[in-house]
Amino acid sequence: MWNQKPSFRFEIDNYSEKPSIQIQSKTFVAGGCEWYLNAFPKGGYLAVHDHFSLFLQVANRTMLPTGWKRKVSFYFTLLNQSDKELFRSNIVRCQVLDVKGPSWGFEKLCPLSKLQENGVLEKDRLIIEVYINLIEAVDGESGDVSGKEETMDINGFKVLASQVTLVRKIFAEHPDIALGLKSKNQVLKTAYMNVLIGLINTLNKPSHNHSETELTKAGSELSELEEVGFKLDWLKSKLEEVSLERKKEDVYGNKVIQLEERVKNLEQMENKMKRKIVECFLERKKAKDDGSRVQTLEERVNYLEAVDSSSRLDCLTLKSKSGGVSLEKMKKVDDADASRVQQLEENLKNLEEIVSDLKVKLDEGKEKTSCDGFLLVGDDEVA
Repeated sequence: MWNQKPSFRFEIDNYSEKPSIQIQSKTFVAGGCEWYLNAFPKGGYLAVHDHFSLFLQVANRTMLPTGWKRKVSFYFTLLNQSDKELFRSNIVRCQVLDVKGPSWGFEKLCPLSKLQENGVLEKDRLIIEVYINLIEAVDGESGDVSGKEETMDINGFKVLASQVTLVRKIFAEHPDIALGLKSKNQVLKTAYMNVLIGLINTLNKPSHNHSETELTKAGSELSELEEVGFKLDWLKSKLEEVSLERKKEDVYGNKVIQLEERVKNLEQMENKMKRKIVECFLERKKAKDDGSRVQTLEERVNYLEAVDSSSRLDCLTLKSKSGGVSLEKMKKVDDADASRVQQLEENLKNLEEIVSDLKVKLDEGKEKTSCDGFLLVGDDEVA
């Protein structure tokens, strides 16, 4: 009897861009056994390049004991983005998969032309669903029989001695867990119990140790166990709790990353501000040094102006004192004074030019000092 819900759903995005090589799905659990799908967008092993090829394969075959086999019936459906069924395969009935033939499927599942029709694959997404009905599962015998672990029967389940304590605790806390189990096959029941134990161990790990893939697989396993009759409401709540904690930790992790980025940016701004403060300090020091230099030049100019005034006064006094001197002496004195006055006038003219230049520089220095001082006050306030 087929379940209405698919055993696994495999979504392939950007289908038209996929190469001709195979696309392998993740491992999933159906009927207590692990499987995966192998899809070939441009044809499979026999180099048929005009059909889509698809196969069901037993997963982790190298870990299975010698003599393992699976008897299974299954079929595939292909859908588009809107879940519109594009193709449904024939049903493969009672196919035996073992170490010699671990996979089975369709080399020519669907013509590529059907999938390449305009508008068929919405958003270029192809969805594969597989429906599996496990008839029999034989795990064979371990290679080292002498070292085989003893098994015990706990509530109708054959479990390893190392699992007895955990299984007893499960039935003690949840006595109705397996009352609805449909299968009476002991091999299947053992496989289901192993999946359940692995699921419990996974969910008991700290939430930060769970990967998204691991939680997705746990959800698939939980659904599979519920479908075969296990009552696992308590475990579903645990899965939801762990998933929520995982999401919270992802959110906190993202916030930590954002805060670290902000701290880094603030540190860069702080370093930039420190460099600006140092630059402003040096500019202010230079402005003060220029101001001191200008003040010194002002004092020197004032001194020279005072000396010039004193020289003019000495000339006038000398002329007044020469009133009773002979004309000839007066002429000599006048000539000498005229020459001295001319020289002084030239010196004065030169000094006036120097003073004019110095005053210009003084005004420029004062303006720069005032401007820098204003900027520095602003920077100090920011700092």
